[in-house]
Amino acid sequence: MSPEEPRKATIVRETGESKIAVTVNLDGTGEAEVDTPVGFLKHMLHQIARHGLIDLKVEADGDLETGSHHTVEDTAIALGRAIDQALGDRKGIVRMADRTCPLDEALTQAVLDLSGRGYAVINMGMDNNVGEFPADLARHFFEAIAIEGRFCLHIRVLSGQNEHHVIESAFKAFARAMGDASRLNPRNPETVPSTKGTLS
Repeated sequence: MSPEEPRKATIVRETGESKIAVTVNLDGTGEAEVDTPVGFLKHMLHQIARHGLIDLKVEADGDLETGSHHTVEDTAIALGRAIDQALGDRKGIVRMADRTCPLDEALTQAVLDLSGRGYAVINMGMDNNVGEFPADLARHFFEAIAIEGRFCLHIRVLSGQNEHHVIESAFKAFARAMGDASRLNPRNPETVPSTKGTLS
């Protein structure tokens, strides 16, 4: 994939629990078109697009009679795979990024390495597991997207009491880190940023 070509990918995932279609453009402007009955998921996907300058088109539906878990989980899986595919051989990317974002009393740090290896250490800082999109489901979303996207992700909530604020600050920090790390480096656009010569 040349630097002139937009880094895009589409992933469709259909199971007995959900039907997900995700299109991602890593070289976008932050536009999002999201269709899902899970309102908070829609809100968070818009954060990823806007703050990461990533264009997203997402259609996500699932067996909501059992809760939002499957829809959120499978969206993370599909989005991670789309990011991985859009990155291609990862040549010329910045690769690593560290962002900290506030939302009122909440403050979250996200550190990301597009290493080609999926790994996640997620500390959401609260144990609440009630509602459409609890903090533990946010933790699981980040784990799934990192593993399927083949990148290392550390998220650490530094402060916060309001669950909405905590989760949203985490998504904003993740989006900013992803936007930074996936950006093409104009100083070295033809080189894979690894002494191994590959990010796979």
